[in-house]
This record gives sequence, structure tokens and C-alpha cells, in this order.
Amino acid sequence: MILRTFGWSFAFTAIGLLAALYFWGWEAFAVVAILSVLEISLSFDNAVVNAGVLKRMNEFWQRIFLTVGILIAVFGMRLVFPVVIVSLTASVGPIEAVELAVDDPDRYSEMVTDAHPSIAAFGGMFLLMIFLNFVFEEREIVWLRWLERPLARLGKIDAFSVGVALAALLLTATTVASQAYQHGGHHSDESETVLLSGLAGLLTYLIVGGLSGYFENRLEEDEERLAEAEEAAARAGKQPSAVGLAGRAAFFLFLYLEVLDASFSFDGVIGAFAITNEIFWMALGLGIGALYVRSLTIYLVRQGTLDDYRYLEHGAHYAIGALAVMLLISIRWHLPEVVTGLVGVGLIGAAFWSSVRQNRLDAASGEPGAEKPTVSV
Repeated sequence: MILRTFGWSFAFTAIGLLAALYFWGWEAFAVVAILSVLEISLSFDNAVVNAGVLKRMNEFWQRIFLTVGILIAVFGMRLVFPVVIVSLTASVGPIEAVELAVDDPDRYSEMVTDAHPSIAAFGGMFLLMIFLNFVFEEREIVWLRWLERPLARLGKIDAFSVGVALAALLLTATTVASQAYQHGGHHSDESETVLLSGLAGLLTYLIVGGLSGYFENRLEEDEERLAEAEEAAARAGKQPSAVGLAGRAAFFLFLYLEVLDASFSFDGVIGAFAITNEIFWMALGLGIGALYVRSLTIYLVRQGTLDDYRYLEHGAHYAIGALAVMLLISIRWHLPEVVTGLVGVGLIGAAFWSSVRQNRLDAASGEPGAEKPTVSV
């Protein structure tokens, strides 16, 4: 089961890591490995959400999700999108950006360093909104009770997460961005750039979230119509067209999954800029991680174990929040790549261990059918 589900992911991991080691050395090997783990940790909640939708699709559409969908996820979001970001922020064409990355990496690095304030502001605000909307939402399962319960009560205020994000952006633009780090150790006032880029990141999040909600609503409406059609056919003693109805439902499911996956993968791409500016290292690491996320989605569907590790979603969102803060800080101060990479992994590890401990307590209670007590930190 493991080899069947994760076989392609294992193979691509070996090829990607060996290629990084052969072409760029041990530093690239380490960065690609960290990016792979980071992408998996950031996108674990994506796999959980995807699995909840994918389990309603037949085997054919599951294959479409793993083939056509993976092409969009790996080559579109993980390879093309970073080049587009560099192209827009550095005011060069996409082809020129790739040529610079290959032929003149020093010049490319200078351009990316000088464009980092706008990249960090854009990505930091996008990531911050993901984190804030998670912690300000009331949930049955809580991990850090002392923190999540009060924040959930604050989240009942309309648009509170947007207000907090805007306050964080204003603080960053007026303090951190006034001495933004530039190539050669120089500093310059990038307050206006950071403010505009941060607003663009916030707007992008709201648009992507709106699209995801749109497809989700369309999916719910379609499922309601299907249920009504089946009931009418049953009353009339007729058999509804399973192929046609399943095809329409699966198509909307697929569209919803692609928009949802793009919104989740965006934070991984942006977060990668906190670790490296090398687009090929980024593409390899994020591509490996994306394959594992797809394989993990299928595994969760086939095993039916979505709720086994209940705090992993919390850990993933705390990792996103930490990356958002570090991106905003990095506008002025350089943060070591190892630190930014391992913070997220550490938070995921802590959430995983809390989940395992809770599962042991549940098993010791001996009441699998009853509501189990939740131990929060």
C-alpha cells in the first residue's frame, strides 16, 4: 500500500536530491531537503481537506487529480510562479529572469535581494491572513487552549483578522521597512513599496479565498440538485443516470480542488523565499513536497484516517504564522535559512507529538464510541 501510493514520490525524491547534489553541491542538497519537508508540513492541512473532497470522487477523477492536477501544482505553481514573482518584483521579463538565474547567478541574486522587501511584504501578508483566519475561528478541537480560546472569541468581531493584518502591515511599513536591507549591506527606505506590496498580498488572499468559497458553494448546490433528482427518480420508479450525474459532480469537485490546492500551494511558494532565492532549488524542493502531498491525499482517502492526528492542522497553521512574521522581519534583518526552515518543522513535530499523546489517552480511556477528552497544551 505504501509503495503503491508513494512510489512516484520516493523516486522523484531520490532523483531530485541527487540532481541537487550533482549540479550544486551539499548546500543545495540540504536546502532542497528542507524545502521538501517544509512544503509537506505547510500543506498537510491541504492534504486533509483534499482527502475529504476526493473521497467522493470515483477512481477515474482521482487519477485526473493525480495527473493533470499534479502538472498544474508542480510545474505551474512551483516552477513558473516563482519566476513570475521575480519577474514582477525585479521589473524584468520571465525569460530574462531565467537566463539570469542560469548564466549570471550573482546578478540574479542581487536583483532578488533588492526586490526582497516587496516579496516579503506580499508573501508575509498572504501567510498572515491564512494564520489569522485559522486562529480567530472557533473550533471544537483546540491545541493551545490558553491561546486559541481567547482568540476565537475575538474572531467573532466582523473582519477582525483583516484589521489585525492591516495594523501589522502599517507597523512594518513605518518601522522595519524604513531601513530595508539591500544588496551589499546597504539599507534604504522601502516603506511605500512594502505598504503597496502588503496590500496586494492581502487583496490576493481575499480574491483566492473568494474563488475557493465560490466553487465550494457551487459544489454544495450541485450536490443538493443531485440528491433531489435521485429522490424524484426513486418516486417515479426510474433509475437516474449515474454516469452523467457523477460526471457533473466530479467536474465541480475537480475545479474546487484545483482552486483550493492553488491557494494552499501559494503559501509554500512564498514561504520558500524565506529560505532561498534559487528558483531551481525552490522548484525541486517544492515539487518533491507537492508530490508527497498528492500521495498523502490518496493515502488518507484509502486508509480513512483523516482524524488520526488531530493537531497537525494546528501545527501547520502556526508554522505559516511563524513564516509570515519571519518574512516581515527579514525586510530589515537577514535571518539564517536553517532557522526559518526548522521553525516550521519544529512546530509540526510538536503538533504531531501532541496528537500521538492524545491518541494514547483516548486508547487508555477504553470508550471509543464516546466523546473523548481533548488534552490541550
